[in-house]
Amino acid sequence: MRRPTPALAALPLSVLMLSSCAQPPEEGAEGAGEAGLGGGPVQNQLNIATGGSTGVYFPLGGALGTIIEENIEGQAGTAETTGASVENIRLLGGGEAHMAIVQGDAADQAFTGTADFEGAPVETYSLAVLYPNVFHAVTLQSTAESEGLECFSDVVGTRYSVGAVGSGNEATTNQVFQSLEIAQDEIELDQLGYAETAAALSNGQLDAGSWVVGQGHAGITELATTEDIHIIGMCEDERSAVVDGYGGYTEHTIPGGTYPDVDEDVETIAVWNALVVSGEFNEDQAYEITSAMFEHIDQIVSVYGPGEEYLVPETIANSPVPVHPGAVRFYEEQGIEIPEDLRP
Repeated sequence: MRRPTPALAALPLSVLMLSSCAQPPEEGAEGAGEAGLGGGPVQNQLNIATGGSTGVYFPLGGALGTIIEENIEGQAGTAETTGASVENIRLLGGGEAHMAIVQGDAADQAFTGTADFEGAPVETYSLAVLYPNVFHAVTLQSTAESEGLECFSDVVGTRYSVGAVGSGNEATTNQVFQSLEIAQDEIELDQLGYAETAAALSNGQLDAGSWVVGQGHAGITELATTEDIHIIGMCEDERSAVVDGYGGYTEHTIPGGTYPDVDEDVETIAVWNALVVSGEFNEDQAYEITSAMFEHIDQIVSVYGPGEEYLVPETIANSPVPVHPGAVRFYEEQGIEIPEDLRP
């Protein structure tokens, strides 16, 4: 069993996630390719698949690209805006991206060929685990009162945005619905990005929507400066159903005061984010990038301060997929033992 560091103990991993991430990909999975694990050529210009321009992934990818360019001779990285996790993994599988920031549930589903990747698995490997993405079900205070939105399941019958098409946000929200046995035809469903969801809430075109993002997300904070928002918590039985279900989720508390005028703690769930590459990503390059990232982790923290306590090498124990052999070399040099179920 993986043992998180004391700082991570508040977010224990589910047993299901531990067992599922160790399963080999189905025959025909994309990932390692003909070059073999770690045997691909060095990429001098790296495309880093991130997410929308207003999310956390994009500035993280930008900071990582700067670290690569400033500290690894002959290499540069560029953050690319995308629909986030599910699309990012498909871009990796198709060779259109070299690195990607993704949610752990999407990475696990891709590796095992389930959910959005059923019949079309994509084999990816972690360079690092970053921070937990927190499930925010956001509405306006006036809507919460008029619709009686006290527990998450109360969104049945409302106009709800699950996130952009092909995003990890959509995948997580759909998994939450499934775990809570909420059929999609019970909701007037929209597939909007964060900015579009915020605008639709403000314009009265939407009742609520999901942000599966780092705690303290700028988009939610910005919405809260112009509107009285409410974050719909998950009641105890709902949290248990989601955590005990598929996807490797953990319980999480959003402390009161994280967002303007949201003064009470909000109980919800979370999922870890990871920096992943394809199996054939060059082993020496993977080692150099992982090493440079942690040597200059202050540049990552500068664009996402709430992640500081998690942005340490020990967090690799929470990886949703096996660790790339180049990264394994870095962690072992730091004295960090990689669990057997995470060794490539």
